[in-house]
Amino acid sequence: MKEIVKYTLLIDWHLFKKFRYVSDWEGRSANRELEVLVRSYIKMFESKNGEIMWGDE
Repeated sequence: MKEIVKYTLLIDWHLFKKFRYVSDWEGRSANRELEVLVRSYIKMFESKNGEIMWGDE
């Protein structure tokens, strides 16, 4: 089963409103859009620096 983590994000209101606009445009919830962006960022990081490995995987 996939573990889900809750995380509180503190962000400038205007930046968040623009982010919500983009996520709506993409047809995603803000939460799903953030997950897509985080996955993309990690993929980019790993392509430059190698795969991130954890002992529990």
